[in-house]
Amino acid sequence: MKTGSTIGLQIQVFCLVSAAFTTIYITQPVLPVLQAEFRIDETLASLSISAVIFGIALANLPFGILADRQKVRPIIVAGGSVIITCGLVCALTDNFILLVVARFIQGLFIPALTTCLAAYLGRSLPAERLNVVMGSYVSATVAGGLAGRLLGGWIHPTLHWRYAFVSASILVLVATLVAVRRLPHEEQGKLIQVETIGFIALLSKRDLLLIYSVAFGAFFVFSSIFNYLPFYLAAPPFNASTQFITCMYLSYVIGIFIGPIAGVISNRIGNGTTMALGSILFASALAATLIQSILAIMLSLIGVCAGFFAIHASAAGSLNRRLVSSRGRANSLYVLFYYLGGSLGITVSGYAYLFAGWSGVVVLGTLLLSLPFIAGITGKKWSA
Repeated sequence: MKTGSTIGLQIQVFCLVSAAFTTIYITQPVLPVLQAEFRIDETLASLSISAVIFGIALANLPFGILADRQKVRPIIVAGGSVIITCGLVCALTDNFILLVVARFIQGLFIPALTTCLAAYLGRSLPAERLNVVMGSYVSATVAGGLAGRLLGGWIHPTLHWRYAFVSASILVLVATLVAVRRLPHEEQGKLIQVETIGFIALLSKRDLLLIYSVAFGAFFVFSSIFNYLPFYLAAPPFNASTQFITCMYLSYVIGIFIGPIAGVISNRIGNGTTMALGSILFASALAATLIQSILAIMLSLIGVCAGFFAIHASAAGSLNRRLVSSRGRANSLYVLFYYLGGSLGITVSGYAYLFAGWSGVVVLGTLLLSLPFIAGITGKKWSA
């Protein structure tokens, strides 16, 4: 594939993945608003996020198989249509249970726009560009996550969070139509392969299992931090407004740049070293959030995002460089561990928050960051 067409493909994938990720975190900055509107506690309000993540985790394996066997266009059409429909349901319903169910269904079909595209990239791009390209893919998840949070808590008035679902649905519609029209056609010969490596065999590979543990541990901590940050900042001594809390998510912007940069760094010093260094930065920044200063927390969140996205980009790049077949299955397992970590992290950290406040979230997160750190220093020769 020529450089020009590769860049065009990256732009198209960036737009589609960003739109898909916009739908995931819409309610996160307005969780206190949902808590008051539906008269529920913090843990139940967080279901509007964890239900999506759980749906993504469940659906990744089936979509991984589809990605290895089918062309990507019809998968995108099906996934985009369901996500848009459920988004409109969320915008209209006054029933919190229905909202959670619709969010769960959205999660089931988001892999159609993400996991399947990762496999598509793996079989469409030359090996020497995969680290950097997967860094760009990670940047798309950053842009989408930030956009969803800004839609929910800043761009639209806080009490009119439903409008954010309409805006997100429009973004998915446009990105889906463009992708279906502009993505290069795939050659059938590349799709019809004898896949000799199944899920169990992939999980039995020690190097891949290490990468999957990285995905689980890193997102366990990251999702927990930004899920309970609104409650932490809305309470004394900060008493921050929803709009101000939403501005804290602007620290995500660092991830847009860190993704590709981490890919370049990984090419030079190795993926494992990049993961270990990212884990140290992540843990240090997490500890700094205990300082009861808005400025200190703002700076620490930049470090949190830089550390996390360095870990994520280097792990995703390492995974795809190691694969010669079963890319859909391997990527679906990665995302499965990633979102299982996120879903479990939000749930378990919720109890930690109820029991010990923000300090409980920080201690639990620091313990889980040992997973990407150990994986990084254990993998002595990650693909560079």
